[in-house]
Amino acid sequence: MQVERIHKIVIAGSGVMGGSIALLFAQHGYEVTVYDISEKGLEQCKRRLREENKTGVIAFTREKGCFERADFVIEAIVENLEIKHAFWREISAIVPGQAILTTNTSGLSITQIAKAVISPERFCGMHWLNPPHICPLIEVIKGEKTDAETANLVSQTGIRVGRVPVMLEKEVPGFLINRFQFAILREAMSLVESGVAGKEDIDRVFKYGLGLRYACLGPFEIADLGGLDTFYRIASYLFKDLSDAKQVPPMLSELAENGDYGVKTGKGFYEYSDDRAQRVIEKRDKDFRKVADCLYDHLI
Repeated sequence: MQVERIHKIVIAGSGVMGGSIALLFAQHGYEVTVYDISEKGLEQCKRRLREENKTGVIAFTREKGCFERADFVIEAIVENLEIKHAFWREISAIVPGQAILTTNTSGLSITQIAKAVISPERFCGMHWLNPPHICPLIEVIKGEKTDAETANLVSQTGIRVGRVPVMLEKEVPGFLINRFQFAILREAMSLVESGVAGKEDIDRVFKYGLGLRYACLGPFEIADLGGLDTFYRIASYLFKDLSDAKQVPPMLSELAENGDYGVKTGKGFYEYSDDRAQRVIEKRDKDFRKVADCLYDHLI
C-alpha cells in the first residue's frame, strides 16, 4: 500500500474523538465513513459535526459492509480490551488484505489488542489528542508485530491531514503523552495535598507560564537554553523531593469513587453547574484554535 492510494477512511466509533477525526479527514478530501452500532450515537455525531463540516462529505452507517472497502481503519470505540478484541476479531477478517488498521487507544497495549487481529503486521496504534481536528500531534505506536512499513504509512497519512506524528519504536504504558500528563498531574496533586498551593494557582502556572514555554519548545530545548549546568544543579537536589507516589492520591481517588468525573458529570476538581461545562469546552476549542492558527498555520 502506498499513501497516495489511501482514499477510503472508515472510523469505528461516533463519539467525540471519532467524529472529530472524521471531520478532519473529510476536510482534506478523503472519502469518510463513520461506523457505530448505535443509531443514537450516529445521530448525535451528525448533530455535533453539522456546524463544523464546512467541506467534505461524511457517511454514517451501522452496516459492517463499509469495512469491506476500507483502505484505512481508525478504531475509536470504548477503552475495553475485551470489546476491542471482539471488534478486531470480526473486522480484520472482512477488510481488504492491504488495508491499514489502527486503534486510537490512549493506553491499552497495542500488542495485546493485536492478538485479535488477523495479520497483525498491518496493525498499529494511532493516538490522537482531543480535539483531534485542532490538536496537531498524533502518537504512532508499534506493537511487537507491527511492520515498519505500516507505522510509516500511518505517519505519512497523519502528515497528509496536517498532523505532526511522533513514533514510538516500542510501546510503554501510557505512551508518551499520558506519561508526561500524569507525571505532571501527580506532582500537582501532591503540591495541593501538601498545602503548597491551591489547584487554581497551579492551573495558572501552566496557563500563564509553562504553557507558553511548552507551546514553543520541548523540555530538552528548554534545558539547553537555560544552561545544562544550571539544570544539573537543580536536578541534583530537586529530583529527590519530587513526588514518586505509586498509589492514586486521595484527591483523585475520592472524586472518582464518588462518581465525580469532571465535565461529564458536572463536578470534578471544579464545579460545572448550569451551562458551565459547555462554556468551558467552547472556550477551550476557541483558545486552542487561536494558538493553533498562530503557531501551526504552516501545517494546515
